[in-house]
Amino acid sequence: MRVIRRLPETLINRIAAGEVVERPASALKELVENAIDAGASHLHVRLSEGGLAMIEVSDDGCGMRPDEIELALERHATSKLPDEAIEMVETLGFRGEALPSIASVARITIESRPLGTADGWKRVVDNGVLVSEGPAALPPGTRVRVEQLFEKIPARRKFLRSPRSEWAAASDVVRRLAMARPDIGFTLEHDGRRALHVQAGDTLEARVAQLVARELAGNSVEVDLYRGDYHLTGIAGLPTYNRGVADHQYLFVNGRPVKDRLLIGAVRGAYADMLARDRHAVLALFLQVPASEVDVNVHPAKSEVRFRDPALVRGMVVSGLRHALSTGDQRSAQAPSASAMAAWQAEPIVPSPPPGAQGSMFSQQWRPEALVSEAGQAWRGYEQSVLAPPQARAEVAVEPVTESARHPLGVARGQISNTYIVAEAEDGLVIVDQHAAHERLVLERLRAAGAGQGTAPAQALLIPEVVELEEVACDRLEEASPKLAEFGLALERFGPGAMLVRSVPAALAKGDPAQLVADVADDLAHHGDALLLGEKLDLVLATMACHGSVRAGRTLSVVEMNALLREMEVTPRSGQCNHGRPTWVKLAHADIEKLFGRK
Repeated sequence: MRVIRRLPETLINRIAAGEVVERPASALKELVENAIDAGASHLHVRLSEGGLAMIEVSDDGCGMRPDEIELALERHATSKLPDEAIEMVETLGFRGEALPSIASVARITIESRPLGTADGWKRVVDNGVLVSEGPAALPPGTRVRVEQLFEKIPARRKFLRSPRSEWAAASDVVRRLAMARPDIGFTLEHDGRRALHVQAGDTLEARVAQLVARELAGNSVEVDLYRGDYHLTGIAGLPTYNRGVADHQYLFVNGRPVKDRLLIGAVRGAYADMLARDRHAVLALFLQVPASEVDVNVHPAKSEVRFRDPALVRGMVVSGLRHALSTGDQRSAQAPSASAMAAWQAEPIVPSPPPGAQGSMFSQQWRPEALVSEAGQAWRGYEQSVLAPPQARAEVAVEPVTESARHPLGVARGQISNTYIVAEAEDGLVIVDQHAAHERLVLERLRAAGAGQGTAPAQALLIPEVVELEEVACDRLEEASPKLAEFGLALERFGPGAMLVRSVPAALAKGDPAQLVADVADDLAHHGDALLLGEKLDLVLATMACHGSVRAGRTLSVVEMNALLREMEVTPRSGQCNHGRPTWVKLAHADIEKLFGRK
């Protein structure tokens, strides 16, 4: 029989390292979190070959004594849990596994000098074996250098990616942690080149815009919502300012960067009717909750959390984002693209005669009357071949023309191709897609009508339908039945494994009740909230709005165009249509002057 034996300490540390230290970015994350927990005001991070060759983190925190350095390299030794209340963790690190795990798979050098002391101390450990220790010269704080990660473990080393891929992951780690702490300065260098530098004391908005994208500052809204002890803040990009991948969504819980499915699903639900399916929002959300209401001890990497009340958190994120976006409704990612600006065609210019051309052969061809004739013929040919004939001219206004300065979207001046409204604003030229704009207006009217009744209109079934589901799914549906009834979906328990459907939302009357209930049950199991039903209603309302809105190709009067502009200025989310496309763009005066060469 095989004998049960205790594993050696070095092997235990390597097993732990498999969970904590997956790649250089994982080791970097642990070191930066330790520096933040040490009270540092500035961190300097140096990488070589994406962290494969070297990782160095220097801070000006509290520092460690020689005996503390030795203890820090032992498993489950930490200063961040003064007692056994692990459910009240308020620091980024707390498990005491990072340093010993890194030291078991790499060569690590720890140099530290406590504040108020004259000398520092250094300790070098190579793959779990103490190499040397002794005095070190450095300013107050701590410097940790990790070299040759997984060099002596080929089975792990071969699974690492290229230096460029590892550098991208490490850079993302530093950006997320720097975003969470605008009160701390960060400097990041890679192979001797400075890649990031932010000063301490930035505002949250400035730090997020600096680390994500400069243009985010002008295409975003601020999120600020309180619910009891819960506080949600952050920056949310306008729906028209989006990306093709979701790598620009930064989520934080109590200052800790997380990748939580609940929060990601809530963000997707908040932008459900404002983004195309293949587009993703750009945002940074910071959620502060009591330490007792969240469990951060779910995974060794501490990237996942578990909430005591997930429905409250999800609802808070959805409502907070939608309320914030409603304050920036009339805004849009307005700047025309460079390709669109390049499509403007300039009038052909006839060159002037060269100096000293009199008496030459060229002067015989340079006749003013010939110039006028040839230029006129050239212009007529150009006009017929390039320019479309004018269409949908607006009639002369009966009343005096309204001053454009009084309205953000200006006043209508005409219509192009019976599709686009041209308006003059105080600061530029506004072009509105009449169908996309009116589509959003109709959708918001339908929503307001349903919200004003307290409950959505319901269609009672002549014969109630029985839907068979798993008992656990029926339990979730029964618990959520009061909220589902507000949407018009009336459910009753019909035995252990079945639900009775008495009515469905009127907007979904022609759908399949069984499939609807099954989808809602799946959504409750996945998110704990019936947001999917609301998304279904929004999709149906969006389809109704699309068919009931002003179509492209319809000639509008000046009064109709101005009425549409005025309603857009007071309607939520009017900056984008139901499919996430912008409803209007603005050509600023400076852009117009560039087109004519004035600037």
